[in-house]
Amino acid sequence: MNSIIVEINEAFKDAEDFFIEPFSLDGEAVLLLGLHSIVNLIKTKEILKKDMDTSEVNHSIKVKRTFFNRKGVEINSEEAIESILQGKLIVYSKEKNIMLLFEPLPKELNRSIQPPANENVLQGPLDSFIEDMSTNIGIVRKKVSSAHLSVKTYTVGSDQKKKLSIVYLDDRADKGVIKKIISHIEMNQHTNILYLQDLCRFMGVRKWEVIPQYNNTEMPLEAVDGLNKGRVIIFVDGFPFALILPHLLWDMFAQANDRNYAYPIMSAIRFLRVVGALITLIFPALYVALVAVNPEILKIELALSIAQSREGIPYPPFVEITIMLLILELIIEASIRLPLSIGPTVTMVGGIVIGQAVVDAKLVSNLLIIIVAATSIANSSVVGFQNALILRLLKYVVVIFASIYGVLGILSGLVFISAYFASREIFGIPYTSLTKGRGGIG
Repeated sequence: MNSIIVEINEAFKDAEDFFIEPFSLDGEAVLLLGLHSIVNLIKTKEILKKDMDTSEVNHSIKVKRTFFNRKGVEINSEEAIESILQGKLIVYSKEKNIMLLFEPLPKELNRSIQPPANENVLQGPLDSFIEDMSTNIGIVRKKVSSAHLSVKTYTVGSDQKKKLSIVYLDDRADKGVIKKIISHIEMNQHTNILYLQDLCRFMGVRKWEVIPQYNNTEMPLEAVDGLNKGRVIIFVDGFPFALILPHLLWDMFAQANDRNYAYPIMSAIRFLRVVGALITLIFPALYVALVAVNPEILKIELALSIAQSREGIPYPPFVEITIMLLILELIIEASIRLPLSIGPTVTMVGGIVIGQAVVDAKLVSNLLIIIVAATSIANSSVVGFQNALILRLLKYVVVIFASIYGVLGILSGLVFISAYFASREIFGIPYTSLTKGRGGIG
């Protein structure tokens, strides 16, 4: 056997789905190399034979027609191994001792386009991205019929190759942002991308950065809206969502689908999200501040009512609210991990039972249960799960400040968070930038 074939065979010695199939291509003996798990070899050979039988043209044209009008490219053994891993078919000519690379019929491994599973749409398109990157780019192209739509695809990773595409409108996107993104990709082409954390490091994001650099969405409408605002979309093969860069503060409150409503309704919805974010940050801290540090600012009736609800509770308000917030975090995490068929039931029953039980056991007050429930609901009103996570984390900062300095501590905590947000930049764009309308980053 030829040394090149031996070398490829050695590389796939532990891969039981690897095949080397003898085949006759227009009377010439060739070998077909690929992976059964991702190449539909039977159908590929059927089409190959059918085309060869009916064709009366010369050999080179037959080859092009047989392999779906794709011209074969001569490659070496290293390129052949990499291409096989990517689902390509290698045709090795024994007579000419050359290897050609072709695109075979792939096995259907992708799910069809379905409604979004993690984002709800009341009025708007119900399609969503899937794991296949080329399908996702096709969905975007169908919605953006513009000659300015640019798509650049890269293969990244050292031992686990993965395709990555950046999509943008070249007449709207910020040239500086595109240059930085491409520069990061070209500098880190040998970095494996298995998780989004890898992509963050890939893009030069600090390990302990709290603010997400991108907004991930599974809705094409959001991605197209990002393109029209001059943002850049990144698709990573195998990830069923688009990453929109840069991600700014206002993205926490605005969604493209909002524009399907009348302007006053859209404004009211967005205002409600801002209120929700403030409730998430302030309510738990306000409870601690008013009960433990500054009870004198309450009306006497309200102070007595709160004191009565806390009668018999041995813990200070800070410990009391920390316990309940941690229980709430556990319930949220459990609701995410449990199967959809039982998750809502278990978490609802668990929340009610635990909530009632801790009140009866005099571990927390009734008022705190109301505050924790209101905080949880308000936290879910912002756009994007990653934004809700930021608020869930930052509210503890404000609670700590409030437990030390009371109401003044809440103000200090909000100033601290505002200063942190104002100091952050994402690819050179300030995180607190507001929308500048069509054609501008924001």
